[in-house]
Order: sequence, then C-alpha cells, then structure tokens
Amino acid sequence: MNPPGTPQAPGGDRSTRSAGPTGSARPQDHATSGRGALNREVIVSAAIEYVDEHGLAMLTMRRLGEHLGVEAMSLYRYVNGREDLLEEIVRRMVGGLHVDRARRELLAGPGWQAYLQWLAHAVRRLARQHPQLFPLIATRHPAAPWLRPPLRSLDVVEDFLATLVDRGFTMENAVMAYRAFTSYLLGYLLLEVSTISGRTVAEESLTEVANSPPPSPVPLDDYPYIQRLETWLSQDHTDLEFELSLEDMLDRIERLLAGDRT
Repeated sequence: MNPPGTPQAPGGDRSTRSAGPTGSARPQDHATSGRGALNREVIVSAAIEYVDEHGLAMLTMRRLGEHLGVEAMSLYRYVNGREDLLEEIVRRMVGGLHVDRARRELLAGPGWQAYLQWLAHAVRRLARQHPQLFPLIATRHPAAPWLRPPLRSLDVVEDFLATLVDRGFTMENAVMAYRAFTSYLLGYLLLEVSTISGRTVAEESLTEVANSPPPSPVPLDDYPYIQRLETWLSQDHTDLEFELSLEDMLDRIERLLAGDRT
C-alpha cells in the first residue's frame, strides 16, 4: 500500500562531490564553501552526503572540511565537534517524520491505520535512502531512555501517541502499539539495510554508542501525551512483548501452511 504522502528526504544537494577520504581537498576558505556561505545546515547536509558515500567510520571533521573545501577549524564555529554533528544528523533525519497537526489529521482521517501506514513507509524510505546512517539512528542514545528507535524523536512519538489516543486507544494500549510498531520497524529495516549495504548493523555505529555520552534530560512541557504516558513508557514489558510477537509470527506461519493445504 502506498503511503498518502512523503516527507522531504533528508540530505543535501548531491551535485557537488569531493575527492574520496584520501583524495586532495579543494582550495581552503574560512568563510565560504563550494556550496556558498558556511553554516550549520550546510555542514549537516554535507555530513549526511559524505557518510552516504564513504561510510560513518570515515567521517571526521578534517575529512568533512576537505569535502566542503574549508579548513576543519572553520566547522567548529557552527558545530561543537563530531558528537554534536552526529546528534544533529540524527535529529535532521528523524525530524523529517514529524508533521504538523493539520497534516497528521489529514493523513489519519477518521481512523489510525493510514497514519501508521504513512509513517512505516516514511521510515523505510529513510532507511533505504541512507543505509549507512540508519544503524546510527537505530543505536544512538535516545532523547529519553524509554524512547525506542527508529522513532526516537519526542515530536514523532507525540504524533504517534496523540493519533492513537485521539482515535479510541487507551493510554496503555497506545504505548503497547508504539512498542510493537517500533520493534517491527527496527527488526525488519535493519535486516533490509544489511542486504543493501552488504553488512549487518555497522560496527562503527555500535562503537559510536559506546563512546558517546548519554543525553541530558529533556523537558516534556511541550509534549502532553508523552507526559501523561511517561509511566507506561518507562515500564519494562519486553518478555511479554517478545512472547506476543512470537505467537503472532507462529500464527502467521500456520495460516501460510493452512493456505497451502487448501
């Protein structure tokens, strides 16, 4: 089923390419890059483009500067090092899944299935367009410990919970749906990405998690549904969720077998 709409794809203009990680850099300029005036948006777009082409392990401030045609020190005026850059990459990419209330109401209509169809397809497009970066989204420390990848944005989780609760879900069932939905997306898309990139969850992404500090607590004043559901979101029901998912999978296999018999 095709989703009703498509978020703008993250990433920058791919028309300008640099030499590879070991190639020669373009002439250096502290104020501008080959894309015009240097700023945070230009740097993040270039970093996404660079990782798409060369892989996450190759991303350094020096190489990104070469990619942009500037000295690495110029980048530090706009980003506070590689950690800040990785956080902004994840924020940019996942932020594309957030829609304003009017768009969300249009997508969902009277039910909730259309919104979840749209969201699932949007996350899949993100994973397929950026297979080198999706493992980073899947493994990076979330904004809150109870948020699950790949929907690790407070705005996107607020959209999800609001859509379901407004359409008749109890609060507890909305959280269970969020967990089931994210588990399905993460498991399936990591497998799909591994077939695209020719490898499993990138080792460098796991290293990034081990080396990155946990984020500071995020105020939830602007997220009323998350505030109301924080207690449920914080509870650990992984054993039950695993068993229910396993039973669903076995039932599906049984239906396949029954279909072969008829």
